[in-house]
Parts: sequence; C-alpha cells; structure tokens
Amino acid sequence: MTTTSPRESRHALSLSTFAFTICFAVWTIFSIIGIQIKQQLDLTETQFGLLVGMPILTGSLVRIVLGVLTDRLGGRVVYAMTMLAAALATFLLGWATTYPQMLLAALGVGLAGGSFAVGVAYVSRFFDGTRQGTALGIFGVGNVGAALTKFVAPFVMVAVGWQATAQIWAAALAVTAALFWFLSKDDPVTAARHSEKAPLRSLKAELAPLKNLQVWRFSAYYFFSFGGFVALALWLPHYLIGVYGFDVKTAGMVGAAYSIPASIFRAYGGVLSDRLGARVVMYWTLVVSAVAAAILAIPAGVPVTAFLPVIFVLGFFMSLGKAAVYKHIPTYYPGNVGAVGGLVGMIGGLGGFVLPLLFGWLKQETGLWSTCFMVILALVVGCLIWMHASIRRMDRATPLQAA
Repeated sequence: MTTTSPRESRHALSLSTFAFTICFAVWTIFSIIGIQIKQQLDLTETQFGLLVGMPILTGSLVRIVLGVLTDRLGGRVVYAMTMLAAALATFLLGWATTYPQMLLAALGVGLAGGSFAVGVAYVSRFFDGTRQGTALGIFGVGNVGAALTKFVAPFVMVAVGWQATAQIWAAALAVTAALFWFLSKDDPVTAARHSEKAPLRSLKAELAPLKNLQVWRFSAYYFFSFGGFVALALWLPHYLIGVYGFDVKTAGMVGAAYSIPASIFRAYGGVLSDRLGARVVMYWTLVVSAVAAAILAIPAGVPVTAFLPVIFVLGFFMSLGKAAVYKHIPTYYPGNVGAVGGLVGMIGGLGGFVLPLLFGWLKQETGLWSTCFMVILALVVGCLIWMHASIRRMDRATPLQAA
C-alpha cells in the first residue's frame, strides 16, 4: 500500500508519462531520419530495415535489465540515467558517417525504448491495487510519442537535415532527464529502503518470479497485444497500398488514424481493468480479436468498407489488452514489478520486431496479403486457449489466485 498522497501520486504519474512520451519520440526517430540516411548511404532495403529496427530490438532486449535495476536502485535514478544515456547516443548519431557507426549509435538510441520497464516499476509504487491499472494505462499513453516524431520530425528534417534533427531530439531528451531528476522524488519503496538502510535483495531473489510459467503466459499476451499492434501499425500502410490501391498519403493517414487513438485507448483499458478486473478485459480482448482476425484473414480478402472498421475494432481491443496485461503484474508480483514487467515488455517489443519480418516473408512465399492476419489469428487463439486452460486449472486449485 502506498504511503504517498494523491497529489504526489498524480505528480509522479504526470512526470513519468511526459518523460516516456519524449523517450518514445526518440526511440522511433529512425522512422523519419532513416529516409535521408538511406538516400545518403544508398542502403539496400535489408540494410534500411535493420537500421530502423535496431533501436526497437535493443530497446526491447534491455527492458529486463532496466527493470531489475529499477527494483534494486529505484526508478528515479534509473529513469534519469537511462534518458541521459539515450540522449548521448542520439546526439552522437548526428556525427556518424558510416553505416556501422549508425548501427552502433542505434544500439544506444534503443535505450529510450527500454524506459518503459523503468516507468512501469516506478509508477506502480505510487498507487494501490485499486488504481494501478488506471495509472499504468495512462502511463502507456506515452506511446503517442511515436506520432509526435512522425508529425514534427519531417518538417525539422527538411529544414535542417537529419543530423541536426537527431541532435535536437537528443537535447529534448536530455532536458527531460534533468527536469525529471529535479522535479521527481523516490518512490515509497525506495525511500523506505534508504531511510531504514535496508540491504538490497539478491539478484536471485529479483529474478525468481521469471521461472513461473504464469509470467511467460503474460508475456505471450503482450507479444500479441503490443507486438502485434506495433507490427500491424508498421505493415498497414504497405497493406493498404498493395491490396486496395491507396496512394501513399492516404495509406499513411489511415495508419496514423489506427495508431494514435489505439494508444490513447490504453488508458481506458487501465480504467476497465481496475473496474472489471484484468481477466475480464483480457477475455474480451482475445475473443473479439479472434473474430476480427478471422474476418481479415479470409484469403480472398474483404471489401475496404468492411476492412477499415474491422481493423479499427482489432486495434481498439489490442489497446485494452495492453493495459490489462500490466494490471496483472503489480497485483501478482508487487515486489518484482521491474523484473517481471521488464521481461513482459521485452517479449512484447520483440513481437514488434519479428512479426513484420514474418509478414513480409509469408507474403513473399505465398503471394497472399492476408497471411499477416492468419499469423495474428494463430497468436490470439493460442493465447485464448492457454489463458482459459490455465484459469480453469487454477480455479479448481485455488480460486482466489486465478489470473
């Protein structure tokens, strides 16, 4: 139970969400500046894909490390240091002249995406169990930082070039880190540990929950709800152009219309998880998503007038599912939110990296555009079966512990 006042809790949430928004804007910067870099270095499509995907990959892999560090050292210091390290890498990116140098810088830029695991562990400690879902849902709205980059960075890049754009984004992140450090305070758990001079738990104790199958089940949910969502957001403009003959501008606008509201609805998913329970929200997410994916997976395709509403329904329920997954974590692993949340976030982020590659390979091998939705359907059905079987088994054993 938190010992902070509601005002302090809201302050921590507001600061963390703002910081995560800027982190997410930096994390996705290659989606814009990568266009000029590709032209400058005459990169192949494969080289370009690796450059754009590198921060996504490293930002996912580092989440478990940052999550454990947050549990041990506290979110305030880890959040600030993560932002400063990512800002330095992004600034140095502007001085890179060769492809290997840019890949190396991209590794550091990826730290900005790892901040999600830090923020989840930090924010959750300011709220009790009845409000954690809402708080973490609001924090997750920071995903709109990607839209901030997509809307603003093109104009900046045209005006001053990609190098200066990277350095401006780096400066914004460094200023955010400083603001966060000076305006934030230690979470209640870390503050109590400092006042009592309690020793740190062993690394073995920090990582102990990761051997639980339940944690990996939550990771599978997030692989679908977050990884699948990111993958579709990246793939959708290409799909609309290839299947329905949309022009690039229209396809891009539809893609943005899919991404932005679904990120914002994550907060609503947190509210519903607090009110109805995360399990109920996950059931609705998986059932409705299965129906939507089944419709979209029809090999012959569906008319665009049917495709657009169905894809928006799918995105909406995915956003609810993202929030529901993270409602589970502080409920069942309150002392290990960093480690468990880091692992779950890592698996979800890997989904956003791996699935677009799988979509492209299946389209190339089969010639069917709808194979991407066949993959989504297989994922959601697998999660639904695993969830239902696990809950049935746990209900029979210890009803109050099922999730």
